[in-house]
Amino acid sequence: MDSAAVDRFEASRGRLASLAYRLLGSAADAEDAVQDAFLRWQAADRERIEVPEAWLTKVVTHLCLDRLRSAQVRHERAAGAWLPEPLLDGDPMLGPADTFEQRESVSLAVLTLLERLSPVERAVYVLREAFSYGHAEIAGILDITESASQQHAHRARIRVAAERRRGGETDPASARRVVEEFLAAAVSGQTERLVELLTDDVTAVSDGAGLAKRLLRYKTRERVASYVRAGFRPTPAKRRLAGGSPALHVGVVNGSPAVLAVIDGRVVGAVAFEVSDGKVAFLSGIAAANRLVRVNEVWRQHEPDVPVIKAW
Repeated sequence: MDSAAVDRFEASRGRLASLAYRLLGSAADAEDAVQDAFLRWQAADRERIEVPEAWLTKVVTHLCLDRLRSAQVRHERAAGAWLPEPLLDGDPMLGPADTFEQRESVSLAVLTLLERLSPVERAVYVLREAFSYGHAEIAGILDITESASQQHAHRARIRVAAERRRGGETDPASARRVVEEFLAAAVSGQTERLVELLTDDVTAVSDGAGLAKRLLRYKTRERVASYVRAGFRPTPAKRRLAGGSPALHVGVVNGSPAVLAVIDGRVVGAVAFEVSDGKVAFLSGIAAANRLVRVNEVWRQHEPDVPVIKAW
C-alpha cells in the first residue's frame, strides 16, 4: 500500500475509533475493529471508492454490528457481567464533544443503557446523536431505508430517555464539588449525608472488584449509600487485594467526575459519577484489571493532580 493510502486511513483513525468505542463500549474491541478496517482498506480497490471516509465508516460500523450480533458477545453480555470500559479525560477515543448530545453519548450511564437496544438501534443512535449523520446517510451506512432509520432513532431515544430521567448538563466544577463531598462522607462513614447526596432514583453498578461473576446492582438511596459506605471503608483485606494503600484522586472519566484509586502510578479502581441537580444519580464502580488497561495507558501520559486522600 502506498503512503498516501496509509495517510488517508490514518486521518480517519481517530474518528473511526471513537465510533467503534461508542458502538462496542470497549476500547480494546474498538481498536480491533479499526485494525480490521485497515486490513480491508489495504485489500480494497481504492480507485473505485469515491468517498473514503464514508466507505471506512460503513466498514467499521458493520464490523461492530457483526461483533454485537455474535453468539459469544451476546452470551457474555447476557450473563450480566458486562460494563463499558472507562476512558480518562483527554483520551482521543472519546471523540467529538462539542455538543451536549455528543458528550452524553459517551457517558458510562448511556453506554450502559445502549446495551438494551438492538444492534441496529444502537448504531442509528450513535451515528445520529454522536456524529450528526442525517437519516439518508445512516440509511446508506446500514443498508436500510431512510424511514427505517428514523424509526430506529425514535425508538432508541424513547428507550434511553425513559431510563435517564434527568435534567440538562451539569457544570463540571459543580459536579466535582458534589463528588468531593460525597467521597468525604463515604470515607468518614456519614451514611445519612450520603443518602442526602443521592437522587431518589439513583442506580449503582459494580464489577465487584473483578471478582463477581455478575454485575452488582443497587437501587434506592439507602442501599446505594450502604454499598458506597462499605466499598470506601478501608480494610487490610482490601489493601491486600489492591496491592497497597492507594491514593484517591478526583478525575474525569467519560466526561463525568470520578474517583480514581492509584498505587505506584497504576490505576487499580475507578468510580464514575453522574451528577444531576446537585445530587449523584448514577455510579459505576470498576476495578477489574482488564477494564482499566486503556485508563492506565492514558494515566501514565499525564501528570496527575494532587490526590484528595494520600493513602486510603
